[in-house]
Amino acid sequence: MSQPQKDRPWLFRTYAGHSTAKASNALYRGNLAKGQTGLSVAFDLPTQTGYDSDYILAKGEVGKVGVPVSHMGDMRALFKDIPLEQMNTSMTINATAPWLLSLYIAVAEEQGADVTALQGTVQNDIIKEYLSRGTYICPPEPSLRMITDVAAYTRQHLPKWNPMNVCSYHLQEAGATPEEELAFALATATAVLDDLRGKVPAENFPEMVGRISFFVNAGIRFVTELCKMRAFVELWDEICATRYGVEDAKYRRFRYGVQVNSLGLTEQQPENNVYRILLETLAVTLSKNARARAVQLPAWNEALGLPRPWDQQWSLRMQQILAYETDLLEFDDLFDGNPAIDRKVNALKEGARAELAQIDGMGGAVKAIAYMKGRLVESNAARIAGIENGTTTVVGVNKWTTGEPSPLTAGDDAIMVADKDAEADQLRRLAQWKRDRNGADVVTALKDLAAAAKDGTNIMVPSIACARAGVTTGEWADVIRSAFGQYRAPTGVSKNPSNRTEGLDELREQVDLVSHALGRRLKFLVGKPGLDGHSNGAEQIAARARDCGMDIAYEGIRLTPQEIVDAAVADDAHVIGLSILSGSHIPLIADVIAKLKEAGLSHIPVIAGGIIPEDDAARLREMGVAAVYTPKDFELNKIMGDIITLVDPRKLAE
Repeated sequence: MSQPQKDRPWLFRTYAGHSTAKASNALYRGNLAKGQTGLSVAFDLPTQTGYDSDYILAKGEVGKVGVPVSHMGDMRALFKDIPLEQMNTSMTINATAPWLLSLYIAVAEEQGADVTALQGTVQNDIIKEYLSRGTYICPPEPSLRMITDVAAYTRQHLPKWNPMNVCSYHLQEAGATPEEELAFALATATAVLDDLRGKVPAENFPEMVGRISFFVNAGIRFVTELCKMRAFVELWDEICATRYGVEDAKYRRFRYGVQVNSLGLTEQQPENNVYRILLETLAVTLSKNARARAVQLPAWNEALGLPRPWDQQWSLRMQQILAYETDLLEFDDLFDGNPAIDRKVNALKEGARAELAQIDGMGGAVKAIAYMKGRLVESNAARIAGIENGTTTVVGVNKWTTGEPSPLTAGDDAIMVADKDAEADQLRRLAQWKRDRNGADVVTALKDLAAAAKDGTNIMVPSIACARAGVTTGEWADVIRSAFGQYRAPTGVSKNPSNRTEGLDELREQVDLVSHALGRRLKFLVGKPGLDGHSNGAEQIAARARDCGMDIAYEGIRLTPQEIVDAAVADDAHVIGLSILSGSHIPLIADVIAKLKEAGLSHIPVIAGGIIPEDDAARLREMGVAAVYTPKDFELNKIMGDIITLVDPRKLAE
């Protein structure tokens, strides 16, 4: 009996990188040895936002959420003994995408690789950074120019490279509904292609349309998510044909990679996350006509802290069993002609088209950033309210919360702890790099980069020259900042209360009473120190405090501890809330508290939120932090009650 013909599996990836380039290289080589078939590089926040590891805002952030890459020496160490010509590498990098791709090309050349054979992707989607992730540098227009510079360069020199991964992943993490995820991602793609049209010959444009790829999210409502992916396929085909006149069907294919949802991973009963990850994986693999080209799965314990190699291996084995042990890849599409699936796909397409029409009416994605950001904040508020009031069930969180202790989380090594010496090691090597390089070559390369930024020359050629000359990430980005300026994206948090005040009457009354006792409206300052751009939690806390009647001050992401203290003085804050999800909570909060003391403001209570292990929470409380909140504290009204009690002068007088 002959074996049935099987489709080729998708690429197996693990999003990884931490501490130093050397440590991350060891992790990559270990994962490849276990059967991973592609690399997905996570960079640390200083690298993502264009700062060297020794910059003031980088303090405490180096190597925390990814690998620090400050120069070509770091990139060389990251890929030591990994032949780039044979690799398919995805780099999750946006504002500094031209720079990181330049370093990658320079290292590949050093390895003796045929650069035209390089395969992989740079994410290079800055619009979603304004909306959800926060690692932007420049205003939208010059940022869009750099995206299409990368695309135009790869057309000529890296024909197998995907120059942009339109990323809807973080949109869903920020609360997007399926219709919003569809529309906002497709609007971003059309904004890029509209700009790219003038940078490539007309006869090559359809091929460039075919080189745009996507990176999506898949949530727990996996049937809806499967339908969303089929809607993506159909809408993209429609846009490519009608908006851009692409006739060749292969250039209209919706090509995408995926990381399944991390937002839904729970701190409570974290072992349940294994099932969530598996179900979400089915959403992007079951339907052959909408199957992912590459899949990376989070680890089950990411809501607790940094996963260990074993945890990442468990997720990789899940993919391998699905692809190689089951018969999934032996069948045609299982859902073609299914009336229930067709109805849902059509409904999603209709909702997405309505959103796209709204965005187009505003002048496209770049002009509609504030609108889209506001929609995401509102949608996320509705999502959280559903969990709070029980209309959305989350097992182990708001239902069936009693259970046996998990042996998987027992012991001191249940999560990986970042190397406490990694930052100092990185700083030493960065200083040495700067001492050893040829300063004149650096000056010349940066001068050429500045000229290209100003006269419109493609930014990639001088960026590659900068990489070879020994320029650092911060130096490259400083030229870009100088040429194009810096940008602060809208927060999406309006000063005006929303219409979601049901169930807040008692809290609003308490705020009024406390405000009267204070002699003015209770002032709550929400701050995000450091480089962490994950602002969803801070936005929801600020919005709920506003709806409870507090006077809020929230200026968005990327503040220094001193700027937060200055804001506390200017706003005469009664309480300060600090949100940090990058793992840098200890040094950053310690710095804020020290600066409050220097300013004579030790009386202002500080509360903190983030992915904070219990040992760290205890240390924060010892420092004087009044309360620590983690993802398990999903009841925002309880947090509001705690804030009111903290500053109530009547309670303090008792």
